[in-house]
Amino acid sequence: MENTVFSEIKFWLMMLISFVLPFGLYSVLMMKRAISRQTTLMLGFALVAIAGLDVYTLQILAAAARLTPSLADDTIFVSEVSLALYLLPVMFGGIGVNIISHVVVKHLDEANERFRKEHPDE
Repeated sequence: MENTVFSEIKFWLMMLISFVLPFGLYSVLMMKRAISRQTTLMLGFALVAIAGLDVYTLQILAAAARLTPSLADDTIFVSEVSLALYLLPVMFGGIGVNIISHVVVKHLDEANERFRKEHPDE
């Protein structure tokens, strides 16, 4: 067993995935002039998946922090401060769900409009 959770590769991979990947996705999409519906939907699903992976990894790290002798990781992962760690996944998950719902609602509006044009008497 390691002396601290901060020396585990899981912690650093979570940090990399939590910060670099979402902001990298945003940066690439912001540079494009036009984005397809499928690309937008994939961005939403990616953000929800990243949020889920973060929460899962935070739970694993909290369990590991309880077993280490280090007080530094206990202060962050086991105490009330750990609630702050969940804000980033909640934010990304919320944005992802919002993006997904936007695409679905837009598609349903367009499908409804097509139906009205094809069936004007209904």
